[in-house]
Amino acid sequence: MNTPTIQRAPAVFIPHGGGPMPLLNEPSQQAIADFLRQLPQHYERPKAILVISAHWEAPRPTLLGADTPPLLFDYYGFPAETYDYRYPATNPADIRARVTECLTNAGLPVDTDATRGYDHGVFVPLILMHPQADIPVLQLSLIEGLDPASHIALGQALSALRDDGVMILGSGFSFHNMSVMRNGNDQARAINSEFHDWLAQTLTNPELTPEQRIAKMIDWDQAPGARFSHPREEHLLPLPVCLAAAGGHAGEILFDDTVLGYRTFCVIWRD
Repeated sequence: MNTPTIQRAPAVFIPHGGGPMPLLNEPSQQAIADFLRQLPQHYERPKAILVISAHWEAPRPTLLGADTPPLLFDYYGFPAETYDYRYPATNPADIRARVTECLTNAGLPVDTDATRGYDHGVFVPLILMHPQADIPVLQLSLIEGLDPASHIALGQALSALRDDGVMILGSGFSFHNMSVMRNGNDQARAINSEFHDWLAQTLTNPELTPEQRIAKMIDWDQAPGARFSHPREEHLLPLPVCLAAAGGHAGEILFDDTVLGYRTFCVIWRD
């Protein structure tokens, strides 16, 4: 009997919005909310989703360890309803073991946290993308120190999971300068756009080799407007993880819109 072929799952980098605001019909977040709702139309249903969120850093790559993780409401000052969300996805032990195997085979250490829950970089976009919570969801931390080369290595180690049908979902923001997002000016927006022009060229230009693309992302802070766009890079680093999980190949920009007046991206790698 022939074994059914597993569709290779994509790697996708998304903007997850500000706290729970994409779930609140907040006008400034409407473009993100509308996009995330229709994003699953762009890929086959995965076997599982592994999320690398900007909102979890650990000394070593760390996996959530609970079979059904709770939610971690890591935001403050929002309406009471935003602390009552539920997202009862499963976090299967066999897929966790496969993630651990991939990291270990690549020479990367891995820890497990059995008490932490899904942070808002996980449950907010997934409530919009897959509201039935019927796809297993795993979460893996960023690595403290935020070294881009270490996150490239992390993505390379995770690449084999895509052949198992596990989608790699990087959840962050391609622009994250909170001090200017609500009171920016034309000059700030011009710098933001300059950085995104560089990102678009780096991520989608077919004339770049995978090695060149990865080298550019390792040195991302040399790009025009880089440190203005990311004074601290935790919201950007899920992007190089996804790029490396896609072998450094060119991606496709699915979303290029403004949030609070500033450009932000979604990028997908299908191959």
